[in-house]
Amino acid sequence: MNNPVDPEALPRDPSFTGGPAVPIDRLTPAGLRQHFGAGRAWEPEQTSDGRVFVPGRALQAAGVLIGLIERGGQLHVVFTVRAARLHDHPGQISFPGGRVEAFDRDPVAAALRESREEIGLDSQRVEVLGTLPVYRTVTSYLVTPVVALIAPGAPLQADPEEVEETFEVPLAFLMDGAQHQRRVVLQEDTPRGLFAIEYHDSRRYLIWGATAAMLRNLYRFLVA
Repeated sequence: MNNPVDPEALPRDPSFTGGPAVPIDRLTPAGLRQHFGAGRAWEPEQTSDGRVFVPGRALQAAGVLIGLIERGGQLHVVFTVRAARLHDHPGQISFPGGRVEAFDRDPVAAALRESREEIGLDSQRVEVLGTLPVYRTVTSYLVTPVVALIAPGAPLQADPEEVEETFEVPLAFLMDGAQHQRRVVLQEDTPRGLFAIEYHDSRRYLIWGATAAMLRNLYRFLVA
């Protein structure tokens, strides 16, 4: 999958059934704290972009922030649209985050640092709930998704050098399996599923690829 993929051109997998919605009481700060603290067994649905990766590129640890902020009485997930100038995944929808640098303690620290750089998020206004399984991207990053609550009213300001725009999607919408799609891409002539979620606000957003797969894993964790 080294060639660019146009998710809009990919057919949907007719056999895919997204599943039920996560119970609403699990999608509150208290419910999320309880669920992350319970240590219950679950299995992620997808942990990599597949078998084809950038040839000769060393694996690099990274962290991204699945940041949850309360708006109008419900939690929303913060997304970025990556600037067109970036080398990896330009113009795509993603979570704030990036690679782990030598001075970062771990992927959690990297996710918080990058979130400060990309969207101006003060780490003192963040409560880390936990992490999801590491996800290997086609660009050879080993990404740790960090799930965290952002304090209500925390100011967010996108850095135009890295972020074209930010937007937010209700967590309840994203955690409704009926909103999840699986699209089919050929990888080395083998069909493979690629997750996607469509959201309509001021414009239409298509969340897909690794970002959608991480959301699907969060869904699997919370619905279990």
